Amino acid sequence: MISKNYFKSLGLAEILEKVTASERLSIDDGRKLFECPDITAVGALASMVRHRLHSDKTYYVLNRHINYTNICVNGCKFCAYARERGEEGAFIFTKEQILEKLRSAPVKPRETHIVGGCHPDLPLSFFEETLTAISEEFPEAPIKAFTAVEIAHFAKLEGISTLEVLKRLQKCGLVMMPGGGAEIFAEETRNKICPKKISAAEWLKVHSEAHSLGITTNCTMLFGHIESIDERLDHLDRLRKQQDASKGFTCFIPLPFLTENSKLEIEDPLTGLDELRTIAISRLMLDNIPHIKAYWVMLTVKQAQVALQFGADDFDGTVVEEKIGHMAGVNSEQALTRKELEEMIRGCGFTPVERDPRFNLIS
Repeated sequence: MISKNYFKSLGLAEILEKVTASERLSIDDGRKLFECPDITAVGALASMVRHRLHSDKTYYVLNRHINYTNICVNGCKFCAYARERGEEGAFIFTKEQILEKLRSAPVKPRETHIVGGCHPDLPLSFFEETLTAISEEFPEAPIKAFTAVEIAHFAKLEGISTLEVLKRLQKCGLVMMPGGGAEIFAEETRNKICPKKISAAEWLKVHSEAHSLGITTNCTMLFGHIESIDERLDHLDRLRKQQDASKGFTCFIPLPFLTENSKLEIEDPLTGLDELRTIAISRLMLDNIPHIKAYWVMLTVKQAQVALQFGADDFDGTVVEEKIGHMAGVNSEQALTRKELEEMIRGCGFTPVERDPRFNLIS
């Protein structure tokens, strides 16, 4: 247990008081935490919040990831997943192939997770038919699908509003959205790494519309590329302001940038300690978002386990097949079993708790 005097010696006495009193931290507080020389003190503060919210529970889900295509019109500079139509390695799944992936999952999924590239030709009707078929055949696996970027792309192709797209997909079984496509909100940096993607304001607007319909969503931040610490803090602040307004974010997922297969040149690649510090500060800054995910696919399993001691409370799930991170060069496993998930969580001193996409507990 770190003493109050030690926090005081680090210049964190006021932050400790705020954390203890469940008060919101300022951007300046966040900057002090990034500058703190002792990462274990930052982790201790985040662990206080994590235990206050979730005691010793760590959540997981039996999910099946489906990346339906890597053909994408956005051409983001950092992305190693996207391909152009006709390019070697490009793929697209049919409705039947998607259904077969769910049928062949090693365990019966309790979450269907669907994201993909922004394909230039796939009509909204394809996704309506696919979601309807999934809902009918797998009613016990609620659908979490499509980033705000995909929703905006569907709207552009159809010549309708993003709100109308959301309403149509909701009728077909969409209950939740993942948080991808947020990347970093700072406009100048965002324009450098993903100039064709929707703006930060548009991303937040789509999530606000989803929340208004009762579609809960996750949110993310891609960090460790060319963004500054202040831009990370600005991103977190914009997310919590949106949560104040629309109250529909369920979980935040900090995504470390993977350099191996990216065209984006990075002078100082992320370290493991920077990953853990950012996860901890995310827990401390996002006081109104209940869950922080240790996404083992991007962090690797061992780093995700450590992240549970730095504020994270969710270990994601079985996944089965993930293409986006692995095409970017991550060397984590492709799938975990329920037994492996539970043993890893228990091995870190936590109690595993199975959940559904919306964090409803499954006995």
